[in-house]
Amino acid sequence: MSEQKTIMLGNQAIARGAYEAGVKVSSAYPGTPSTEISEFLAKYDEVYAEWAPNEKVALEVAIGASVAGARSLACMKHVGLNVASDPLYTFAYTGVNGGAVIVVADDPGLASSQNEQDTRMIARAAHIPVFEPSDSAEAKEFIKFAYGFSEKYDTPVILRTTTKLSHSQSVVSLEERKEVPDKAYARDVKKYVMMPGSAIGRHLAVEQRENLMQKDASDLPVNRVETGDSNIGFITSGIPYQYVKEACPEASVLKLGIVNPLPRKLIEDFVKQVKTVYIVEELEPVIEEQIRSWGIEVKGKELFTRQGEYSANLIKKVIYGKSDEVFAPEQVPARPPILCSGCPHRSVFSVLNKLKIHAAGDIGCYTLGAVAPLSVIDTTVCMGASISVLHGIEKAKGKEFIKNWVAVIGDSTFLHTGLNSLVNMVYNKATGTVLILDNRTTGMTGHQEHAATGKTLKGDPAYAINLEDLCRAIGVPRVFTVNAFDVEALEKTITESVNGSELTVIIAKAPCALLKGQKFPYKCVAVADKCKKCGMCLKIGCPAITKAEDGTVIIDDTMCNGCGLCMTRCKFDAIEKVER
Repeated sequence: MSEQKTIMLGNQAIARGAYEAGVKVSSAYPGTPSTEISEFLAKYDEVYAEWAPNEKVALEVAIGASVAGARSLACMKHVGLNVASDPLYTFAYTGVNGGAVIVVADDPGLASSQNEQDTRMIARAAHIPVFEPSDSAEAKEFIKFAYGFSEKYDTPVILRTTTKLSHSQSVVSLEERKEVPDKAYARDVKKYVMMPGSAIGRHLAVEQRENLMQKDASDLPVNRVETGDSNIGFITSGIPYQYVKEACPEASVLKLGIVNPLPRKLIEDFVKQVKTVYIVEELEPVIEEQIRSWGIEVKGKELFTRQGEYSANLIKKVIYGKSDEVFAPEQVPARPPILCSGCPHRSVFSVLNKLKIHAAGDIGCYTLGAVAPLSVIDTTVCMGASISVLHGIEKAKGKEFIKNWVAVIGDSTFLHTGLNSLVNMVYNKATGTVLILDNRTTGMTGHQEHAATGKTLKGDPAYAINLEDLCRAIGVPRVFTVNAFDVEALEKTITESVNGSELTVIIAKAPCALLKGQKFPYKCVAVADKCKKCGMCLKIGCPAITKAEDGTVIIDDTMCNGCGLCMTRCKFDAIEKVER
């Protein structure tokens, strides 16, 4: 076909590149900012794309496809790489058959994450090469290049992106898909069976491979030298390259496409051409520390922060002592996240708040239960940790202490890593209460399917795991399913459970208010002449409810979903439910 150009998100371009590269199998777990890659990839019939229950499983599926000889892909966010780290480190030893790429999206600035870890550091420890694109066009081309690189050097490859690249747009040239024949499979125990005797030999192979990659890295087309002012030079990669070009367009720039291993000769040659060299990289000084270790003097993190996203203004301020900022930070209005109107999590948290119960929390929308006015989440660590944390609290402080504690976890997160934690509670004779907040989707990342929703990533019907049956099957003695908006039943069930002597799971079930196809035939309205201005309805923190100047309540019917939670708090019948 003739060349076509279009504007694409970075994530969309990555999916397109994988498609054009002839990828046959993709597995992922949704995690912002990587989620859309799989959603876009699922639109290509030639690619098998799935949601896995977690990132470890996703990477293992990609490994299996690679061993069988097909090109494969696994996608995740940076904290998902932690979950996948067990197979990751060994995958470096086994190497590949068909090319294998792992897309990992870092989140500088913590747009939707619990930490700012830097994937480049993990890749160095795992001895896995890393490519880092700077825009959508490079994202598409780099992942295609990565597959050839993977097969040439017998290694998995990480394509590192960040939030800004994932969700920004630029022009991309579309090309035809290249159908790459599967590599022949041959049984090779020393290569693929990582028992100690095999692993010893493969470790040596990894070292040899890494030395060869570093030697060849300086000649790779993904790197680029842009010669300009010889007084000032920048070594950079990824999205920070865009900031450098905007802030200092006349400077000399070494733009790195491969950031592990670093192209040493190329860097040494570039440094000789400029008077002062700045290393501009978000998060950790990964590039800087290696260059300094070679005895090269550069400027880096002593000037630039290790926290958050960079900007052209930040670079201008460091280099020139001034920037073009129009608004000071304090002038920007705050927009804190909040649970949506009609969210079933709010109903559950309002009951926990009323009962003065603490909650060990997890990763998802429901983490917002930590903030006022709900204020029930006391801990959040990582996916699936709520159940293990509750178990640890019980074993440390005893059964009486946890009578005012529960664990809360979403349905998708429960299947991700919560299930193992619940098995641990059963096995080690725990008596705590676990609430599975089943809103029928993976809500926080944009409503993706999972193993209990009844649909695959491709939209095909699938067996929907019954969470109640699953909990009973692993030995939980008491399991209840309650409508998340039935506050009386919730209060009764939670109270009995925390005061009981057996491990209990309560499945609080109601669909996410934003799920496609949801209909809201009712709305709640405030009756001003009945309102006593007590503010009880405001304690649920619904964004649809505000207070008028005279102290009475106003309900915005464009936001209200008619869930009726506010009505359960009003003792004066000052809120009514009416048809729309």
